[in-house]
Amino acid sequence: MATSPSNIILIGMPGAGKSTVGVILAKLTLRDFVDTDVLIQTVHKRTLQNIVDTDGYTVLRRIEEEVLLGLSVQNCVIATGGSAVYSDSAMAHLKSDGLVIFLDVTLPMLESRIHDYSTRGLAKRPDQDLADLFRERCTLYSKYADITIKDTGLSQEQVCAIIIDRVQEYTHR
Repeated sequence: MATSPSNIILIGMPGAGKSTVGVILAKLTLRDFVDTDVLIQTVHKRTLQNIVDTDGYTVLRRIEEEVLLGLSVQNCVIATGGSAVYSDSAMAHLKSDGLVIFLDVTLPMLESRIHDYSTRGLAKRPDQDLADLFRERCTLYSKYADITIKDTGLSQEQVCAIIIDRVQEYTHR
């Protein structure tokens, strides 16, 4: 009998609620919480925005890939950076012991939650606007997701309850 994946991995756009939902979900499921953006900032002693401003978005994506590939945890909720899905190898590594949950939030909802993306450390091309980045990434999020949660104005607790139900359904089929 196959064992169920021990980690729950949250993917989605910046502002989708990965970190906030992740903390609550970890408490509800008796798991530890890992925020890979915080890991990057701790290891490099710089903000994500500083990395993008100083070294460029491709360097941030490479750093994120290295951090994800180096992650070796069990029984955790992992909130990834929005650009984690650009690395096939990092996503394969995460999926090797985890279920990937895509927090699918509409572009207008993201825009209402975050008013200034210039401070978020977005790993995007300089010529790319948020709508273009959203379209590009949503394709990748859907590709890697085991479960997609469409957030249509739900509370964080409601999102967590849906995730818990869907994870149980997924692991018991």
